[in-house]
Amino acid sequence: GPPPPLDKKSSTTTTNLDDEAVVLGVKEYYGQTLQSSASLKTSACTSCDRPTGRVAEALKLVPHEVLSKFYGCGYPIPPGVNGLRILDLGCGSGRDCYVAAALVGEVGEVVGVDMTDEQLAVARAHADEYCASVLGYARTNMRFVEGYIENLSGIGIGEQTVDLVISNCVVNLSVNKERVFAELFRALAPGGEFQFSDVFCDRELPQEVRTHKILVGECLGGAMEEEAFLAMATETGFLEPIMVTRSPIEVHDAELRDLLGDAKFSSVTYRVFKVAEDRRIKDGRVVTYNGKFEDGKSGYRVSADVTLLEGQKTRVEGKVATAVCETWISKFFDVEGRAAQGDAANAYDLAKKE
Repeated sequence: GPPPPLDKKSSTTTTNLDDEAVVLGVKEYYGQTLQSSASLKTSACTSCDRPTGRVAEALKLVPHEVLSKFYGCGYPIPPGVNGLRILDLGCGSGRDCYVAAALVGEVGEVVGVDMTDEQLAVARAHADEYCASVLGYARTNMRFVEGYIENLSGIGIGEQTVDLVISNCVVNLSVNKERVFAELFRALAPGGEFQFSDVFCDRELPQEVRTHKILVGECLGGAMEEEAFLAMATETGFLEPIMVTRSPIEVHDAELRDLLGDAKFSSVTYRVFKVAEDRRIKDGRVVTYNGKFEDGKSGYRVSADVTLLEGQKTRVEGKVATAVCETWISKFFDVEGRAAQGDAANAYDLAKKE
């Protein structure tokens, strides 16, 4: 297919050629170079945190070939997603889609998008059999689409048709991250969320690193400078991103280490919610976690520093209060004073009713 739409800001031909080279390099790296996750040269693209509860159970059901061809850096699927419409960006061999298909149930929907034919062939090969025989569904609730994450409308992802977008070590591979965020904002329903694990850097990286085939393929070359990412997300219209986990990345290869100099990389999971300005909570709310999250733990972790314990009243402020009270995760919390406003007093439920 054609290369993805490039950033309007990059008017010079050299940048466009560099971008096209990066796109083709990524396709080749994930399509042909890597034979399995054991071929990776850094710890960037392999998982850091172990999954729990329903996610861990669902992982055991995923076909072996799908697991062995998967290169991700976390487990961005939360439990408690029954009935949701989930989109997986850069789904690769489809591991996270297979897990999500089990968690959303037969009425939910999972769509995986990727630009690599070889990876999609693995994802599609097992889908029907898995849904019918392993999950016992009457229909296959997941599909895989070839396309670019910078152009979701071009592959039929409609406006406000998705509740949760997940991606695992993929946004860094995009040459046009602004377009990715704009497309996500368009596709997400009010109260929806983009929850993703990715690679971030503590500085802006030089051009020779950003176009280095192996460094890009290993998710380091395109790593986002964290402050720039936070600014871009809020400029697009999202609620200020909420950080959930962070772990340092090691570069095992001495030659690559020399190229990178002092740059420090981390694998970080962020939650980015879509909540209209007039629904955002500026002050605080008193909330109680109701225990319905299905992860086998006694608390719900909203962010790296906020875990709400079951049955315990807690005051939350600002963006955390907004996430808890105005999005798809509101169903896990009782909010003091909400009953008086009628049950559907949050932005996500209100949008569903329309």
